[in-house]
Amino acid sequence: MCIAKNASEDYKHRTIAIARGEYKPRKNEPKVWFESMESLGQVLSGQNQKLLRLIRDRHPASLVELEALSGRKKSNLSRTLKTLSNYGIVDLVKEKGMVRPIVNATDFQVELRL
Repeated sequence: MCIAKNASEDYKHRTIAIARGEYKPRKNEPKVWFESMESLGQVLSGQNQKLLRLIRDRHPASLVELEALSGRKKSNLSRTLKTLSNYGIVDLVKEKGMVRPIVNATDFQVELRL
């Protein structure tokens, strides 16, 4: 589950407390935070959702295979997958000199605080 909220002082304090080991998030708390709806929109764009479904359904063994399946260039895929990986949406598993993408998140819930 991915929940987006506007960045705030509460978020910054929470993140620092987690890093220091002073706070352990509960199971139902957000796992991913976005600073704006624009950044959420970029990460979970229609094109990226299509890519995630393709990876989930076809299980490509490498970026080369994903390039052929998706019609997107490897350099573009690498950038996109790195971003998705930074948010924990995909894992990039290195095997036998290749990188295999694995989708971690398929359901997203958005929560917005003004």
